[in-house]
Amino acid sequence: MRHRQFTNDATALRVPEITAYFWIVKGLSTALGESVSDYLVHTLHPVPAVLFGFAGFLAALTLQFSKRRYLATTYWFAVVMVGIFGTMAADVLHVGLGVPYVTSAALYAVVLAVVFVIWQRCEGTLSIHSIDTPRRELFYWAAVVSTFALGTAVGDLTATTLHLGYSLSIVLFAGLIVIPAVGFWRFRWNPIFAFWFAYVVTRPLGASFADWMGKPSSSKGLGFGSGPVSGVLTIVIVCVVAYLAITRKDVQAQPAVADASS
Repeated sequence: MRHRQFTNDATALRVPEITAYFWIVKGLSTALGESVSDYLVHTLHPVPAVLFGFAGFLAALTLQFSKRRYLATTYWFAVVMVGIFGTMAADVLHVGLGVPYVTSAALYAVVLAVVFVIWQRCEGTLSIHSIDTPRRELFYWAAVVSTFALGTAVGDLTATTLHLGYSLSIVLFAGLIVIPAVGFWRFRWNPIFAFWFAYVVTRPLGASFADWMGKPSSSKGLGFGSGPVSGVLTIVIVCVVAYLAITRKDVQAQPAVADASS
């Protein structure tokens, strides 16, 4: 039987291949989400700031779901807006409702676990190489939102509640993110587990970096300000995503499917 590879919009993969570019933009986008959220909350009143973040979040996901396949520009725009809104969602619990970071971190960990359990039971896999239907993509974005909220709460937990500060939090999470990388490359860890392990950790790592750069020295930061940090991160992300959109280096190859006519 002859086999050929073909592209079908109805089953096209809707997320990028996991390359070095993915982790670079993911890390930058987590930092941008933190810095933009801080900028909006301190520039606007918190209520319209959160509403603005929620509106951007819905608009970005609507645009993403309107596409039939992965496009770097719409995908990463959605990730950035998820980062901004996910940060706000975590901060609202603590700042607005007074929920301790340890409690909000535990809550979002449970939410993420529930998303994974339901996703696994419905689809049989958590692999990003299977995101080729709207329902699977819904599960994917539910997990992404949960990881951003969880990572934000954990990053704030280590920096403030545990008094590590931003610089030591960066060191901590940089060390943690090495664990799944080494586990996958050297000890043959399950690739899906290793991916989501690293994905969760990139959020507090990026958020700690953004806070370290933007927060004033009185808060153990470098004092550049959330606005300038957001501007620089935006420029870098736009350049990298534009490169990916042009070169398509992160587009997953469609799986080979048997030709029924052969």
